[in-house]
Amino acid sequence: MIQAVDRAVRVLGVLQGARSVPLSDIAARLGLAPSTVHGIVKTLQANGMVVQEAGSTRYRLGPVVLRLGNAYLGSLELRSRAFAWSAELAKRTGYAVRAGVPLPGEVMIVHHEPRPDGSRQMSEVGLVVPAHATALGKAVLAFSPGADPGELRSMTGETVTDLAVLRAELDDVRRDAVAAEQEEAVLGECGLASPVFDAADAVAGAIGVVVPLADWPVAGAVRVAVAETARTISRELGASRWPGPSA
Repeated sequence: MIQAVDRAVRVLGVLQGARSVPLSDIAARLGLAPSTVHGIVKTLQANGMVVQEAGSTRYRLGPVVLRLGNAYLGSLELRSRAFAWSAELAKRTGYAVRAGVPLPGEVMIVHHEPRPDGSRQMSEVGLVVPAHATALGKAVLAFSPGADPGELRSMTGETVTDLAVLRAELDDVRRDAVAAEQEEAVLGECGLASPVFDAADAVAGAIGVVVPLADWPVAGAVRVAVAETARTISRELGASRWPGPSA
């Protein structure tokens, strides 16, 4: 591992969690000398990845990070396949659709299909959510050998924070290939999701629906629609079977 690169990545990781962060706070969080962090930040700033707020020592992510993020999204085959099928899933179920890819202990939303009712909705693309507290994350964890769910932090009063309980849920997901969550990440919001596999039969991510609490539990037809969509996308990605190998 190249230390300078590792430190630069860690600086960006600190900045992703806030609108702006003072230089002293970045140094404290990373356990580095302020002079060391200053040199890293100035290098990132020169390359457009960090921006300094005028008249202060506070820094935030720069525009080049967005360009890299858009390039990453454009390169994801799962996302391109999800475009075609998520609209159909939203139409079949009446619910918003999310597709996500795994990060260590988390899932990043790479596609968001709004509810087909025409209501105003914010795009959730780029949102990062804890894997253990979401249907998307549970669908991925169940089929990721050796995956670490990370810290089981509480998001709401319904979040599963007991590892034994989570493992039991993942056993159910392996059996049914459909994961569920009820108000574990956001109050009033539930979800169903199924895993998506690639040509190597490895889990590439998951796709699912976002269900208002008032509509929970959903009809069996919704579960079938979610599973069929995940199976179709997996087939288009070259998976030889669905679901793929479990953890």
